[in-house]
Amino acid sequence: MRPTVHDIAAAAGVSLATVDRVLNQRPGVRHVTREKVETAIRELGYIRDLAAANLAKGRTYPLVFILPASDNSFMHGLNAEIRQAILRSPAERTDIRTIEVPAFDPAALVSVLDELSRGKPCGIAMVATDAPEVRAIVDRLVRDGFPIVTLVSDLTGSLRHHYAGVDNIAAGRTAARLLGRFLGPRKGDVAVLAGSMVVRDHRERLEGFTSVMAEEFPDLAILPVLEGRDDPEVAHRLVADSLKNAGIVGVYSLGAGTRGLIRALKEKAVDRTLTVIAHELTVHTRAALIDHTIDAILNQDAGHEVRSAIRVLKAKADGLAVIEAQERIRLDIFLKDNLP
Repeated sequence: MRPTVHDIAAAAGVSLATVDRVLNQRPGVRHVTREKVETAIRELGYIRDLAAANLAKGRTYPLVFILPASDNSFMHGLNAEIRQAILRSPAERTDIRTIEVPAFDPAALVSVLDELSRGKPCGIAMVATDAPEVRAIVDRLVRDGFPIVTLVSDLTGSLRHHYAGVDNIAAGRTAARLLGRFLGPRKGDVAVLAGSMVVRDHRERLEGFTSVMAEEFPDLAILPVLEGRDDPEVAHRLVADSLKNAGIVGVYSLGAGTRGLIRALKEKAVDRTLTVIAHELTVHTRAALIDHTIDAILNQDAGHEVRSAIRVLKAKADGLAVIEAQERIRLDIFLKDNLP
């Protein structure tokens, strides 16, 4: 059996009230008595159940999610998962709010983080924009005691506590292998649509993609990256212009703006001469899989990412360890045949 506060009190020869004061670091305990209690804690191997203690005290965890404001179906889905978490707040003892910042705007993100540093959130989850000024303020907040989790797009090299998202280099490599295998012996050009190269997830997907294409499929040439800013209209224009190149045999969409991509593909590729790999299962990409406009979707579970961020932020606020296996975000591959 696990030792209890009653065992500590008996071993130290003190009252339960004294044990409680020591555990909660409250004054009113003589130095010699405090040492007896701490010795008993060490010798018994007592581990405090902080979750139960916080429940008994009625503690609530104020958490903030920072998301990019954009017409992005995946981000809409992420927002919906956060709203579901808000509905669970009474049971999970959380107080969650969201803040939207302009997409791909490091200065706006820094401004929001600076404002939050003056408040008392016990945890911040953010879709990171990878820039030195963002890394600097994240490091300052962590040093000041704020638990920070990056969500979907990481901020490597910073002091952030955890990343809740897929391995994006592996995702890009997977996309390349799927595209290359689907195309078989065909030769030609591959168009790549990104949101922006200022976010790490897009850069890492491109890194993984180009690496496998160069190693395994040298007859397929990657064209200069199209940056659609996750805007369906911009994506439509860029892809439509690119598809005027008759040598294109494949398309990899590694960001959002997928509605614009799908519209351009339908306008140009009604004969299905293109092989297309994209990210994130949404109502639009699901329909495009079913009607053969897209061949495969790489997906990350937004609900798992939100739940993981909440678990990690609460654990960090309580000084508890994170169970890494529980927080690993899986990369799913969906074809028309295995849609959930």
